[in-house]
Amino acid sequence: MINTEQPVTRSSLAQDFKKLGVQKGMTVIVHTSLSKMGWVCGGAVAVVQALMDVVTEEGNLIMPTHSAELSDPAGWGNPPVPKEWWGTIRAEMPAFDPAISPTYFMGAVAEVFRTCPEVIRSSHPTVSFAAWGKDKEWITGNHSLDNGLGESSPLARVYDLNGSILLIGVGHESNTSMHLAEYRVPGQKQVEEGSPVMESGQRVWKMYKQIEYQEELFEEIGRQFEENYGQEIKIARAGSATCRLMKQKQLVDFTENWLKQNIQTSSPM
Repeated sequence: MINTEQPVTRSSLAQDFKKLGVQKGMTVIVHTSLSKMGWVCGGAVAVVQALMDVVTEEGNLIMPTHSAELSDPAGWGNPPVPKEWWGTIRAEMPAFDPAISPTYFMGAVAEVFRTCPEVIRSSHPTVSFAAWGKDKEWITGNHSLDNGLGESSPLARVYDLNGSILLIGVGHESNTSMHLAEYRVPGQKQVEEGSPVMESGQRVWKMYKQIEYQEELFEEIGRQFEENYGQEIKIARAGSATCRLMKQKQLVDFTENWLKQNIQTSSPM
């Protein structure tokens, strides 16, 4: 069933984004649900083009292009695989390749975005980001394998640029920037992960560290953030999707303070 009264198009989306507050020259990290936007003429391609039309290459567009399936099968639960398969998977899984490794549960818009000309992608095997615009090399460069959503990640570069977050049809459970705040709270539990990567021209299974994330807290933190910063968060529709535009620095700082006040941490490993 068609769920919009009129077709949503590249040009109508561009107008919607402008009304929301997206501007030429902005740095903005975008999270989307295409299905929430209604009937979009051109689908994900039109959404990406509309965002580019508004921000232009004088700004920066960033999207998470995570590939969580390139991880240790010992931690898989949806679905799990037999333990006797683990060795084969670790030995045979293709190494992460920024050009061809697909996104995993990131949505159609992020998958189209990563394939666009002039878009480049960071090198992390599970939590990469793609960027387009004037600072794309700096945003995606030197993405640390350890602590991949921390201080040596594209999230921190968006913070440095005083960038914004645009949620299109999704809630704070998808708001990846909140992970940066987790890394800024001392004493977070560290865990080991493994992925297939290219190193000196050879495929290797590489171990690395990250913290144990607590995404289950993000909706509540986001709700309280909106209670405190509601007048500064811009809310409007793009097509049929409810959108939120906010400053990333405000959200990250608020999340860091909330976590310090409300959670217990362990001693670092």
